[in-house]
Amino acid sequence: MGRTGLDRSASWWLGATKSAVRTALDDIGAQRVSLEDGSVGWLRKDDLDPVVSAEPWVALLPLLDPTVMGWKARAFYLGAHAPRLFDSAGNAGTTAWVDGRVVGAWVQDPGGVVELRLLDDDVSPQASEALAAEARRLSGWLDGQRVFTVYPSPAMQPGSWVPAVRRRPQARM
Repeated sequence: MGRTGLDRSASWWLGATKSAVRTALDDIGAQRVSLEDGSVGWLRKDDLDPVVSAEPWVALLPLLDPTVMGWKARAFYLGAHAPRLFDSAGNAGTTAWVDGRVVGAWVQDPGGVVELRLLDDDVSPQASEALAAEARRLSGWLDGQRVFTVYPSPAMQPGSWVPAVRRRPQARM
């Protein structure tokens, strides 16, 4: 098994040769590690200790964000959603993240309020609420300013989503 993941993604992203990336990995003393999915990853010698699980987190990232664009092999965070998150030219739209995986996209209504377009129907109620809170926070920060995009992904289109916060049945009185 050769150097696959990082050197291929870094070569693609930087426009550098795989040889140049491999030399850079050697220059910094990167250590080869095996990832959960069996692929190869690279860490610095001083970063080899096991990682404690992170607290649950959510994020709403803008279009063309390097987090979503920066890897050639993206299945580990996109799952089956890649075709709905990139336009026909390969540009990433906005993304909604839960605990290191993309679960959808976000858009703004005509008044500038952030709305979620979830692609997963298995997002937990807690994560859905956290995403809704982040959407409210982003709406407040943008203060009615619209962020226009020339790269709308299919997931950003109306009708391509699961409601982010499911309504619970009202108690009958």
